Amino acid sequence: MDLPIYLDYNATTPVDERVFERMRPYFTEQYGNASSQGHALGWAADEAVEQAREQTAAFLEADDPRTVTLTSGATEALNLGIKGVARAYARSGKHLVTVRTEHKAVLGAHEALEHEGFDVTRLPVDENGRVDPADVEHALTDDTTLVSVMWSNNETGVLHPIPAIYDRLQAHDALLLTDATQAIGKVPVGTEHCDLLALSGHKVYGPKGGGALYASRRRPRVRLVPLIDGGGQEAGRRGGTLNTPAIVGLGAALETASEEREDDAQRLTALRDEFEQRLTGALPDVQVNGGEAERLPNTSNVTFRGLTADDLMTRMRGVAVSTGSACQSAAGEPSHVLKAHGLSDEEARATVRFSLGRPTTEEEISHVADQVVEGVQALRPASAHA
Repeated sequence: MDLPIYLDYNATTPVDERVFERMRPYFTEQYGNASSQGHALGWAADEAVEQAREQTAAFLEADDPRTVTLTSGATEALNLGIKGVARAYARSGKHLVTVRTEHKAVLGAHEALEHEGFDVTRLPVDENGRVDPADVEHALTDDTTLVSVMWSNNETGVLHPIPAIYDRLQAHDALLLTDATQAIGKVPVGTEHCDLLALSGHKVYGPKGGGALYASRRRPRVRLVPLIDGGGQEAGRRGGTLNTPAIVGLGAALETASEEREDDAQRLTALRDEFEQRLTGALPDVQVNGGEAERLPNTSNVTFRGLTADDLMTRMRGVAVSTGSACQSAAGEPSHVLKAHGLSDEEARATVRFSLGRPTTEEEISHVADQVVEGVQALRPASAHA
């Protein structure tokens, strides 16, 4: 068994070898600019970009590839979706609705819009991290133009009831945006129950630097004000030279995910459940956050009361895990997601996220479970585990 054992797949994934081989020619051979329409290298790049757009639309079961805007990742896609819609529909209303457990990219975009005079409602979640569709409906006003609810949480893996929320919006003019970044490749994801959807390639064994925003052309076509002005790329929705290798990698990764999602989900669910049973069976006062809700098959968010996550992670030599979102851990603050669940600052700081991936083996899970149990028993006072 090789070390380190990587269990931080929600932060990023390795690029699948099959994906990398599809990308390789666009670094060294087919290196043209997709906007250069006067020669063969430009045509080849443009064809590759359009193929990836079609692959992304097919993955999302979107009827029209023109609904897909290619971006540098989910953060840009979310900012384009949230700010682009808010500004485009500002004359109709300046009220936005979101959820307290959203990714910082979503929360940050809403905070920025508040400085522009928009009104934001941030909805609570229950103890398992799920928002109530009725709460979403009750938050709507005549001025609401956009509701933003993530498909699945990046820290706990908890799934929100997106179809039920979308149904509640049908009698209202508000659009629904969902951040599907963590859900793609793990659970079924499509555009039937949303108006906008953001995703990123590096969470699904594709490269960093490639993402997409789906924006519906139905009920009616979604209007967006661009974030980046430039050469009119992406039908005027996003200026700038297209990152052809990353775009090719995104399309290839989504195509691969379509083929392997069901098998991956079945295997990873079994490994996750085995891992959690090992911990809860051997250790007292352990809590699996969101454990009673429907979750992603690969994600286990565990609170070990009586210690700090940083101390536990230090003892787990050769194991790569995290305390939550990579963006959040960089700030050094207790998780806003776990606090929204009702955990205290102390409990949030005693929490570790284990996220499994396609390469994860049963041997690795067994080894990490042993490391965790030994580490917790060493760190807690003897009376805590007597």
